[in-house]
Amino acid sequence: MAEVTRKALVSALKSTADLLDVLGEEPFRAQAYRSAARSLEALDTDVPTLLASGFAGVPKVGKGIAAELLAYAEGGSFGPLEDAASQVPAGVLGLFRVRGLGPKKIRALWDAGIDSLEGLREAARDGRVAALKGFGAKSAGTILEAVEFALGAQDRQHLSTGQAVVESLLARLDGLDPRPAGDVRRGLETVRTARVTVTGTADDVRARLEHAVEDLAPLEGKPLLAGRVDGVPVEVGYASAEVRGALDLMLGGSTAYRESLRTEARAKGLDLSGRGLKHGDTLLPTPTEADVTRELGLPLRPAEYREPEHDAVWETLPPPEDLVTVADIKGMLHTHSVWSDGAATLPEMVTAAQALGHAYLGTGDHSRAASYANGLSLERLRAYVAEIRALQGAGLPILAGAEVDILADGSLDYPDEDLLTLDYVVASVHSHFTLDPARQTERLVRAASHPLVTILGHPTGRLRLRRPGYALDLDAVLEACAANSTVVEINANPYRLDLDWRDVLRWRERLTFAINTDAHVPGGLGDTRYGVAMARKAGLTPAGVVNTLSQAEFLTFVDRQRAARR
Repeated sequence: MAEVTRKALVSALKSTADLLDVLGEEPFRAQAYRSAARSLEALDTDVPTLLASGFAGVPKVGKGIAAELLAYAEGGSFGPLEDAASQVPAGVLGLFRVRGLGPKKIRALWDAGIDSLEGLREAARDGRVAALKGFGAKSAGTILEAVEFALGAQDRQHLSTGQAVVESLLARLDGLDPRPAGDVRRGLETVRTARVTVTGTADDVRARLEHAVEDLAPLEGKPLLAGRVDGVPVEVGYASAEVRGALDLMLGGSTAYRESLRTEARAKGLDLSGRGLKHGDTLLPTPTEADVTRELGLPLRPAEYREPEHDAVWETLPPPEDLVTVADIKGMLHTHSVWSDGAATLPEMVTAAQALGHAYLGTGDHSRAASYANGLSLERLRAYVAEIRALQGAGLPILAGAEVDILADGSLDYPDEDLLTLDYVVASVHSHFTLDPARQTERLVRAASHPLVTILGHPTGRLRLRRPGYALDLDAVLEACAANSTVVEINANPYRLDLDWRDVLRWRERLTFAINTDAHVPGGLGDTRYGVAMARKAGLTPAGVVNTLSQAEFLTFVDRQRAARR
């Protein structure tokens, strides 16, 4: 069993609560697990410390749930979840991947004999869903779109999940020169398989992973061992030092990139695979990737640039050493606190940001339209700004910002006179996702053109593996941002990663971007790495990212931005 992560603990608690609701159990049981999950999400304490203490003193985690979590960490299964899942057809669990379906609707579908994603798709098509009480034709259409999306995404994981699995493998493979490979190495926003390469043999890998990877077995004809960690497919490639470069190259690019290399090799009478580069029966020494490409007469393309979208432009992009890094980020400009739907106070968020090496924290609590997120009324907004000014007076490096809702007509949720009390403004969409494309585009263009909007937050509203972005003319919106010097957010939350790196790549020379975590808990500030990965794929240097500026430089940037719009 791999070491249990906070995400796994929280997921087990939430999934148990959802299944108890589906099964119609007493509501207080499900609520107990949900409350425990929220409490664990908000804690900064690392998992080994929590386990060592038996979760003592953790709010909402009583002795019973603590014992269940400890058993999960020890044995690899969460008893209450296993028990609940055993009472539900396996396909029903997949229905939770469909946006808009909660436990009550899933129960209704199950009662109607719809117990899988494929079955739901057919029922939505043939009218059975529309005929169910509480659904209807419009709901069935929305469900059909969502289930198609879920089916297309079901074989992939969020980058954060793939990264965590890769890092656990790297730790266990220490001594074999382990390196990230595949989707994680290239910084893709979702991961199909967590891949790692090593210098060694299959036996070396087995000796280190036999108790950490489920169903570890060789892939026929390839120098790979495959298995699963917490349900995530993993592959570990192994090679001698003499041919490690060929292995890294073959496991370090998109399918199209690998095939292009093989084609070049064949054109030169060579054969390229993960086992090495051969000329007839002669194995050519290729200890590094550069050795392989030199033999092929090709430049070595950086791992970040190995997607089809890079083919025509990668040689014009900055080299990896010039790209933005996590260390370049001076401050966060979109975070949440207990003032709205965050879990920590403003001083606690500042302290957490400083612990990560940030020079300052920009706030971004929700505006009044976001009532579901405890959005700030005008009266509370003014008290919020007053607290921030007091903290500034006490020497805390904090800026007063807000995430202000973009209303259906493109206007903002606060009057201009109140927006002017803030150091900067993040404007985001949190409602009316289904407006027709023309209205949605007009809405965002108007907001992006507002003279007091500093940053356009998560511009397309997508949630990776959960829902696509809303329908709009994105280029028209980005054109408005360029015309008004409005910064565009790369939301680093691994469930968003919005704006998409492909669009950032297209607009990199005309826009300025902000890499923001949208953190609601202190631990969320660490998501910076995923936003940086997206920025690097798009070829961004520190000069293209506004929060590489110091606090004083950023405030000057905002002043100039506002002055240019007068």
